Amino acid sequence: MKKTREITPHEDYGFFGPDSITQKVWGHPAVPLMGIVRAVTIEELDPNLLAAVHDTGANYDRLDTRYARTVQYFAAVAFADSRTVTKMADVLVKIHSKAIGIEPVSGNRYDANDPDSQLWILITGWHSVLTAYETFGPGKLSDAEVEQFWAECAIAAEFQTCDPRAVPRSREEVRAYFEAWRPRLAASEATQRMMHHLLNGADAVLPRRGLLGVMRPVANALICRATIATLPRHMRRLADIRQSRATDVVVISIMKVLMAAVDRSHPLKRWIFGIIAPKALSIVEPSWQGIPPANPVVLTPAEARERYGYVQPALAHLELRARQRARVFDDHQAPSDEGLIESQPMLGTLG
Repeated sequence: MKKTREITPHEDYGFFGPDSITQKVWGHPAVPLMGIVRAVTIEELDPNLLAAVHDTGANYDRLDTRYARTVQYFAAVAFADSRTVTKMADVLVKIHSKAIGIEPVSGNRYDANDPDSQLWILITGWHSVLTAYETFGPGKLSDAEVEQFWAECAIAAEFQTCDPRAVPRSREEVRAYFEAWRPRLAASEATQRMMHHLLNGADAVLPRRGLLGVMRPVANALICRATIATLPRHMRRLADIRQSRATDVVVISIMKVLMAAVDRSHPLKRWIFGIIAPKALSIVEPSWQGIPPANPVVLTPAEARERYGYVQPALAHLELRARQRARVFDDHQAPSDEGLIESQPMLGTLG
C-alpha cells in the first residue's frame, strides 16, 4: 500500500482565506518562476535598493539561498498562519536594519526600512506576480478582482514599514504609481550587471546534476526570456536588455502551455517548489490540498499583533535601528548581523 504523506494543517488561515484573490494568484506556478524573478529584477532600478543589495554581494555569492528565502517570505504572507507571518515580519525589520549606507551616485543615505523603499518592493512584487499570472496563467482578472487583489495587498503592507494607505487600489492607480517612479529609476553598470544576473537566476538555482542539470540551460533561457517579455520597454532600455517582439510572442506562448500543464499537476508543482524553495512547500501545501487549519479564522494584522505581542513594523526595533545608524554613519563601522541568525529557522540557512 502506498504511504500517504502527512501534511500539517496551519494554526489558522492567517490573513487571506481560501476564497481570496491573493491565494488564487500567488498559488499559480508562474509566480515562483517568472513572477518573483521579474520582481527582484525590476527592484534593482531603485538606486538605493541596488546599493543595499550590491554592498552585501549576497546575490552573487548565494543567489539560490536569497531566492529561496524571498519565495518563502512571499508564500508565507499569502498562505501561512498569523503567528508565523507576524513573527517573520518582525524579524524582517531586524534584517533590514543592517541594510543602510551611502548610495554612491547621489551620496545620499539609504535605509532598507525606509517606507518609500518598502512600498516600492511591495508594489513591484505584487504587480509582478499579477503580471505573471495574467500573462502565463488563466488570463486577465476582472476589474473587481483586481481591486480586491490590491485591497489585499494593502493588508500585506502592514507587515512592512510602509503605509498601507499608500497602496494603489486599481490598474489605473498602479500605472500612475510606476509612472511617478520613472524619473527616480536609474541603471548604472552595477545595476545592469545585477539585473542580467537575476534574469539568469535559474542557472544558479537549478541543480547541475542529473537530467535537470542537462536541461538547466534550456530552462534558464525560457524563464529569462519569458520574464523579459513582461518588462516595459523603458526598463529594458535602462537595463540594456534586447529582445525582439517576435521572441516575446513565441516565449509567452510556450510558457503559457507549460504553466497550464504544471498547474494541473500537483506533483509538478511540488517538484518546482522543492527545487526553488523547499521550505515553502509546507506553507502552500495545505491550501493546495484543501486542508483547513486547526482554527479556521482569518485575522487582521492588528488582531495578530495584539495576540502575539508585536508592534507595527514601522515602530519595531527603533533602538536597534538607531544603533545600526550610529555604527555606520557615526563610527564608520559595518552594521551588526543582528536578526540574520534569528531569521534562519523561518527562512532557511544563509549558507
